[in-house]
Amino acid sequence: MSVTVRPIDRSHAAEMAGILNPIIRKGGSTAYETEFTPARMAEYVFERDTLICVHGAFDAEGTLAGVQWLDADDDPAQPLAYIATFARMTPKVPGVGTALIEATKAAARADGRTAIVATIRADNVSGLAYYSKMGFVDHSVERAVPLSDGTPVDRISKRLVL
Repeated sequence: MSVTVRPIDRSHAAEMAGILNPIIRKGGSTAYETEFTPARMAEYVFERDTLICVHGAFDAEGTLAGVQWLDADDDPAQPLAYIATFARMTPKVPGVGTALIEATKAAARADGRTAIVATIRADNVSGLAYYSKMGFVDHSVERAVPLSDGTPVDRISKRLVL
């Protein structure tokens, strides 16, 4: 199945929430624990002072199948960017993550970034595998970050040097 990647905007917030909310409901793979309304999704992603880009991956029917956004470090002197990636659970579309990362790496380079950092829950096996497959390497671990119910879960940061 072919995948098309392009920049998206707040008009895609409902579709973005439609991808992320089932992942939140399933649990175990995202730090987000509260579902997003379309309005909250638009505000959360698109109203950031540090936002570099938001890309959507669309399936052959033109439906959003994945989303990836990139933020600059809060410190303007830092050449780092921080990434978030989410792909539709059903139906899965092969190649979404690979297509998204290429567009996002290009945007990061164009913005003068020298590395991209992904922080993933240690229990998110597929997320850790995705970022490793994309060339990210383990950088640091934040131990026992509590979930809203108090359950401690490590957060692994992986870095991709551009």
